[in-house]
Amino acid sequence: MFRLLKALPLTLAIAALSIVAISCGSSGQARVRVVNAIPDASANLDININGTKDFTNVAFDSVYPTQTTPASYVSVPSGSDTIEAFNTGTTTSPVVNSTTASLSGSTQYTVLLGNYLNKSPQAYLITDNNTAPTTGNVEIRVIDGSALANAESTGIDVYIYQTGLQPPGTPQISDLPLGSASSYQNLTYETNYSIDVYIHGIGAKQLTYSFPLGGSSTAGQITTLVIVDNPGGASIDQFPIVMVDLN
Repeated sequence: MFRLLKALPLTLAIAALSIVAISCGSSGQARVRVVNAIPDASANLDININGTKDFTNVAFDSVYPTQTTPASYVSVPSGSDTIEAFNTGTTTSPVVNSTTASLSGSTQYTVLLGNYLNKSPQAYLITDNNTAPTTGNVEIRVIDGSALANAESTGIDVYIYQTGLQPPGTPQISDLPLGSASSYQNLTYETNYSIDVYIHGIGAKQLTYSFPLGGSSTAGQITTLVIVDNPGGASIDQFPIVMVDLN
């Protein structure tokens, strides 16, 4: 390449160098957090990105890195990346086999590790959007991390409503499958919200969870709720993982 540049006029050489810099340079790092939702995992997990242990000792029903407000992430290379999970301290017999994911630079992601051990747990890639809600509103998003709901149905139905009022006649989120996130539900700011969760197509309510939009007397909060199972996976946990991504 550099021998070729010597033979070019100066202006063309500068242009060629610019192209080389763009094509060889980094497009920016992606930002990733990991949720461990494998209910019957026998140990905490280490998660490797491109063979590098970027997430260590992640317990079931927890998020790495520990969540702050605004949401916190680990920077990883953008592009076509491999994601693999092992029992903490081991490097053989992966719990989650190597998965290839396309990560964009300067983009935030949640990676959900989900499903039962005997059903080939996967790394599900979910794109986050922590842009502030419209004036006077909040946003609530739900991620389905329930292996039980996936085993018994095709996902979950979710009703979101102001605490103390009746839930809507139809769910805002319907038939949400394992490893998927709902759209961000843009709602008028209220101090408290409740969610009802049903396994899709099965009548019994699995949980009602009420939560305050804490630390804010005004609008602008983004909350992500991850529905997970109890340890072992025989029932859905009454308490989702709650991540206040923006306040």
